[in-house]
Amino acid sequence: MTDIVLLGAGKIGRMIARFLADSGDYRVRLCDADPDALARVSHPAIETRHVDAANPIALADDFRGRALVVSALSYKLNPTVAEVAADLGLSYFDLTEDVETTRRVRAVAANARPGQIFMPQCGLAPGFITILAGHVLTWFDKLDTVRLRVGALPQYPSNQFKYNLTWSTDGLINEYCNPCEAIHAGRRIEVLPLEGLEHFDLDGVAYEAFNTSGGLGTLCETLDGQVRELDYKTVRYPGHRELAKFLVDELRLGERREILKDILEKSVPITFQDVVIVFVTVTGWRKGRFVQKSEARKIYMSTIGGEVWSAIQITTAASLCAVVDLHVAGRLPTSGFVKQEQVDFESFVKNRFGRHYESVGPRTTGHADPTE
Repeated sequence: MTDIVLLGAGKIGRMIARFLADSGDYRVRLCDADPDALARVSHPAIETRHVDAANPIALADDFRGRALVVSALSYKLNPTVAEVAADLGLSYFDLTEDVETTRRVRAVAANARPGQIFMPQCGLAPGFITILAGHVLTWFDKLDTVRLRVGALPQYPSNQFKYNLTWSTDGLINEYCNPCEAIHAGRRIEVLPLEGLEHFDLDGVAYEAFNTSGGLGTLCETLDGQVRELDYKTVRYPGHRELAKFLVDELRLGERREILKDILEKSVPITFQDVVIVFVTVTGWRKGRFVQKSEARKIYMSTIGGEVWSAIQITTAASLCAVVDLHVAGRLPTSGFVKQEQVDFESFVKNRFGRHYESVGPRTTGHADPTE
């Protein structure tokens, strides 16, 4: 039995707690500053505690006696959590998409003890999309272009925004407002969020995609010098980006993020009837021929343990829980900073948590080898 402290009892944190506790192999101490959030959780293997995650002393009290810490908090709090984990010798996992937060966690990881790892970006994007991309890349002898596309969308869009809130509003705003990493013409560059608009169809449904921040994780660093083009874009229904750009750029709410957050949370309803789209396309050379390989998945909301969970809850929590499981089983690097692309794809999708990416909803996977 592994003892875990989990910070954050929000939409994703509750799913993580449920997955880990239901497995029978983890005792979860779930901490949050909101008593109402904690009250929504009831499970014999989950202990709930009220804690201020901005207070290092309070965190240290709750971390003692645990094997590792998982943060499902806002990215703003994660550097403090990582520092306390480092001091106490706990391994650390989070869901951040924020580039600067990851840099700070990496700095903390430089002083990791033997057996202690620091693994940020363990959600959907970055997270599973990075692991999937890493798997597709190994099929090629030489790479040219890598495209990553991810979206969490309502199944039944009914407003002009063609969107419903499905996860962290802070994270959404962060993606829409911060610079985006990419590789263009073989050089690492930054591009503007909400730019690079493109359109595509998948399974007969029209989508748009545009630049957003953080989704590549550490892939720009890993693939530097190996690819001509690398980018990440968020998938939405056509028309969403135009309205988002109006809010962020024309009304300049990107400079007043708390106001933008208030508007979104009071105007755009939450939905659990969602679909997560994951789409990777890679071009390059295999056996002397210039070829393309793609993998696409759609994961839908589901009922687990008698409770309805959204697709974004399932996919984000499953990704984090899978890498925690692999760490406990000794299937990840044993110390220091760990990248998502270091995770073995086959081990991930065969894992009891990672299997949610294989078994839920239709998917498109190219197995044929045109070079044979």
